[in-house]
Amino acid sequence: MKLVEPFPQWRRPDGTADDSPIGRPPENRRQAMVKLLWIGVWLLYLGAPVSDLADGHHGPLVTAVAATGLVAFVVSYLIVVFFRSNTPGKPERWVYGTLGAETALAFVLSATVGKAWLVLFVYVSVAAGAALPAVESRFAVPGITAVLAAVGAWVDSASELYPVLVIPCLLGGFAMVGIKQLVRTMVELREARETVAHLAATEERLRLARDLHDLLGHSLSLITLKSELAGRMLPGRPLDAAEQVADIERVSRQALVDVREAVSGYRRPTLAAEIASARSALASAGIKARIHHSGEIAGLAPDREGALAWALREAVTNVVRHSEATLCVVALGAQAGDGGRERPAATLTVSDDGRGPGPGHSPGNGLTGLSERIMLAGGTVSTSRAGDGGFTLRATVPLTPAPADPSPIRD
Repeated sequence: MKLVEPFPQWRRPDGTADDSPIGRPPENRRQAMVKLLWIGVWLLYLGAPVSDLADGHHGPLVTAVAATGLVAFVVSYLIVVFFRSNTPGKPERWVYGTLGAETALAFVLSATVGKAWLVLFVYVSVAAGAALPAVESRFAVPGITAVLAAVGAWVDSASELYPVLVIPCLLGGFAMVGIKQLVRTMVELREARETVAHLAATEERLRLARDLHDLLGHSLSLITLKSELAGRMLPGRPLDAAEQVADIERVSRQALVDVREAVSGYRRPTLAAEIASARSALASAGIKARIHHSGEIAGLAPDREGALAWALREAVTNVVRHSEATLCVVALGAQAGDGGRERPAATLTVSDDGRGPGPGHSPGNGLTGLSERIMLAGGTVSTSRAGDGGFTLRATVPLTPAPADPSPIRD
């Protein structure tokens, strides 16, 4: 047996199900019918006026006119609540006119037909709470309740019915105001969730773009250098050329692995691997390398080590591709804090004796992506001209202080 879903799921623009349709306008006939059903189910409380007409206490003319007025009241109530509930902005003029007509109908029918029709004021109060802004509803709902109390005191001399309706009239209207505020909050939360998802997707695209640039830029530069070197060696030094071709194959295979890891989000280079790769790249380009590394840096978290490794790769790639340098100096070490505002940090400095950037030169995609990566790790990046005319890149990331040894417990 197939079960009929009583609350059909709303669908997002991409076709996926949305389990929280509250606050969304109906998008098709089925959703409109569901909303109309949930609004109309509360009309069951109009049993008192219907029973008053069915009992035959009134003449045919009064019954016909009262029935026509009741139908007009129900139709106007459904229109206002269906089209204006959960709709932001100031209502149109027809909304105020319809609410005024409903109030007049409730007054006339209650005053002329009998006290059983006082319940219409409750529906007017609910419609006002659903259709009007909160600032206007806080005055309209008590005003409608006051009219109910006045008319009830007039038509119900025994005071049997209208006290039972005063509280529902007041609370029903303000309950709709609260529901409108709740729905508005849910809509804002849904929009915020969509914004967060969009920002997360944008951040992931930026991460992928940075990784692919750093990975392919370095690897392709090394492949180009080794290809040119193998081409120059081929006529007279075939064995050396074959060695360069083998290096090209190794670099290309490693680049393929790195790209796959970057796409999967698992790529996190290490300083040791990047230092070895930097030596090989600089040697292939005919650039002398001086690398000063004091060994493992205590307190350097893996994500911050990965950021420094990316900085080293980007800096060496720029030296190989653009600097025309003969010497590249890499310095990596820890910088102690001063015990105050300055925290201990790991610092990477890469400088060369090449031509340096020209006047008015702006950072490219590599340096821009590197700055974003280091900033996410809590560090900073700075660039400047070297003293001998080359280029210097300096990247700094904070270190995690080592926990203090607990003092021994003495008896």
